[in-house]
Amino acid sequence: SELIKPYLGSKYKLTEVPKSLVFHMSKHSGPVNEIQWCPVQEQSHMLLSASMDRTVKVWDAVDTGCCLKTYSGHSCAVRAAQWSSCGRRILSGGFDSMLHLTDTETGKQIFSSKNEFRISALKFHPTESNIFICGGFSPEVKAWDIRTSKVLRVYKAAVQQTLDILFLPEGREFLTSTDAVSRDSADRTIIAWDFQSAAKISNQIFHERYTCPSLALHPKESVFVAQTNGNYMALFSAQRPYRINKKKRYEGHKVEGFAVDCEFSPDGTLLVTGSSDGKVFFYNYHTARIIRTLSAHKEACVSAIFHPVLPSLLATCDWAGEIKIWQ
Repeated sequence: SELIKPYLGSKYKLTEVPKSLVFHMSKHSGPVNEIQWCPVQEQSHMLLSASMDRTVKVWDAVDTGCCLKTYSGHSCAVRAAQWSSCGRRILSGGFDSMLHLTDTETGKQIFSSKNEFRISALKFHPTESNIFICGGFSPEVKAWDIRTSKVLRVYKAAVQQTLDILFLPEGREFLTSTDAVSRDSADRTIIAWDFQSAAKISNQIFHERYTCPSLALHPKESVFVAQTNGNYMALFSAQRPYRINKKKRYEGHKVEGFAVDCEFSPDGTLLVTGSSDGKVFFYNYHTARIIRTLSAHKEACVSAIFHPVLPSLLATCDWAGEIKIWQ
């Protein structure tokens, strides 16, 4: 993309809150569950989207706003999709219990496997590009190796469902958020795992009685946030014992019954989240104050993500199947 070229190799400038709509993309016929910019900077004009309409799409979301390709490998809703680190493959998992790794150029499936459970979360390992973790409607989370098409390790959590997966820096440890909120205790809501040994490091991280549909890592500091169904985001240390920061709570947006993602801006100054009323909320990371809200969608806005290279370019998606690009 000609628009991205001038920014390559230069330091990311300060993120500002986007003000105007650039593209309105509505080719999906069902809710969009996940969006992700391509991690390869030279190809980061491409945006991936996974939808309840059983498809994964790739868009030119910087220059034209056009849909470049549609992948229809799933027979049920696609709940999770991720770019590979090389940007040439897309990993997707759905309610058909299928895992597919698709070549973006040819549309052919390099790897396909039937899982024992419906998939709701997928993450590639941050340093080992052939390994990913998947979780879903099961007490187990699995690490897979693409080269062998086999399960490497199983992490047993004794919960009903995994909602999100977050690797901590270097990938030696990862977190899972689960729906295990019992009446008497809220342990196991967020679990920390040792990636190699599959041992639980901690299940006493979050003590409120809310599930956490989304986890996000700060790009510079050793902290992460958890989106909670209590209509606030909680801040934690990303180092053992993963203590909650009781002084900071990011509240004011509504989550209510939707798996709403949250994300930091690439410079770490802003925390952005969708909302069940269709708005996007921008919080100052340091003060936890709302800087601005953007009335982005008519239906629930389930994700808002800043572009990795272009400052202040934001993609949002909603429960009506629409994707919008803002600047």
